[in-house]
Amino acid sequence: MNSTGECKYTKCAAVCAYVVAATGALLIVAGLVWVTYQYTKPEALTEDRAALRRKNLKELRAANAEVMNNPNFIWKDQAHGMVHMPIDYSKEMVLKFYQNPAAGRTNLIAREEKATAKVPEKPSQFE
Repeated sequence: MNSTGECKYTKCAAVCAYVVAATGALLIVAGLVWVTYQYTKPEALTEDRAALRRKNLKELRAANAEVMNNPNFIWKDQAHGMVHMPIDYSKEMVLKFYQNPAAGRTNLIAREEKATAKVPEKPSQFE
């Protein structure tokens, strides 16, 4: 003990306790990071999985090409008036609409609001 009545090892013990606590906290965080990494790690890309992904991509591109290169109009959502149209026709339509930019912008906003309009929900019988 020193003249103030403190043990000379008290400060050393407090510093050691802080170091142990900080080290423990860092080890816990490191463990959580490792567990999260292991949990979210994708499975290895085997040849079977690679072949399946190539097949799916080929099918997706064929389906997209069918819609994109179709010379006819196809209804996407008839209730909202949404149609898949040929690309050439849509390009001509955009050029025509934007000859007057203000009117084209207004028309675009109106069509977007119509396409995304939500049907009001039926009120509950308890309201």
